[in-house]
Amino acid sequence: MWLDFLMALEKIVWRKSSRTQFCIPWLKAELMSFVNGLLYCWDKNKQYGPKLVADLNEEQMVFQPAPEGKAPSNHPAWVFSHLNVYLPVMQALIKGDEFEDPREHTFGMLSKPEGDIAIYASKEELITTFVEGHVQVAQLLAEANDDVFAQPVRLERWAPIMPTVGVALPYLMLNHENQHFGQISAWRRIQGMPNV
Repeated sequence: MWLDFLMALEKIVWRKSSRTQFCIPWLKAELMSFVNGLLYCWDKNKQYGPKLVADLNEEQMVFQPAPEGKAPSNHPAWVFSHLNVYLPVMQALIKGDEFEDPREHTFGMLSKPEGDIAIYASKEELITTFVEGHVQVAQLLAEANDDVFAQPVRLERWAPIMPTVGVALPYLMLNHENQHFGQISAWRRIQGMPNV
């Protein structure tokens, strides 16, 4: 429903010319409500992420439990390394800047979790980057122009499926992060660790 709403905003509400830009007042209020909802969920993730690993030591961060013959789980060190790749991407989206394709990053979508602890930053560094990145994204979005969601995504590979910031940003902020948090939650459960 919200995706349809955002697409409608992009097509109908904002009209740019060399002289003016206007927004129907009640739709602007709806947009602000949506942004506030995004920021609320984003802050919840900022709080929840560190709690998922608060009781882990460095060795546990790279442990990969798996039944015999099955693919190992995505461990917390990889998950946070991977999520942190997308924090500057989200900042670039809000600012309307170009950015490098995260797929090719060391911890991008083509990477696989490794059991070597030396590959990853420390737990403290990973969580600090995660929290600080969340704060920076939230500040940028809170201060963004009204047409932020109508901006095109400046990555050719994403354009056919996520053509605008209004599609890409909510996906990265909510769906992508929570999917990976679910992996850590499952990783904890199969080891008999307490719920978070």
